[in-house]
Parts: sequence; C-alpha cells; structure tokens
Amino acid sequence: MTVQEIAADLVALCQAGKFDEAGEKYWADDVVSIEAASGDMARVTGKAAARGKGEWWAANHEVHDSEVTGPFVNGDQFVVGFKMTLTPKATGERTTMDEVGLYTIRDGKIAEERFFY
Repeated sequence: MTVQEIAADLVALCQAGKFDEAGEKYWADDVVSIEAASGDMARVTGKAAARGKGEWWAANHEVHDSEVTGPFVNGDQFVVGFKMTLTPKATGERTTMDEVGLYTIRDGKIAEERFFY
C-alpha cells in the first residue's frame, strides 16, 4: 500500500469509530507514540505500550462524539485532525478536544505517531 492508501484507510477506520482497529492494523511492532503532555504516557515504545495508552484513554474518558479530518499526505508522513467532545471521568466536566496526529510510515507501518493539541 502507498502512504496515501494507508492514510485514507486509517482515517476511514477512525471516522467509523474504529480507533483501536486502526492502530492494530498499522502500528509497527516498535512504534513510538509521543504526546504533547508530560507523564508516564508522554512517550511510549512498542505496539503493546501504544495499545495500553489507548486502553487507558478509553477507561478514563467518555467520548460523546468525534470528527476526523484528513488525511494530508507529504512523502512518508501524513496528518489527521481529531476533534472530540468528551468528559474526563476524573472531573466530570464536558469539554472539546482539538488534536492533530502526525504519522510517519516505514515499511507500510506507522513507525511514529506524534500528537499536538
């Protein structure tokens, strides 16, 4: 698959609410996932760690709706926009999150994902 095809499929999966499936399908075994925040999950390495980060997210947030835009491709990278209305379970305060994911593809898999918000 080309980077454009991978990017389009990842966006389609995310638009269908299949975020976990998108990761499982495209993460490299040694994927690096980098958040724009500090803490234990600011930078994780490996498919299991990225999966764990997603499981933590799902357990700690109630997502009311989401909008996924893109992809915007440049060489071996692409950007996807995410906008979600959610309630963190710790606060109970409904909020909107705007985020951009930058994905780098190597050998047909996501070698790095980097999030900006």
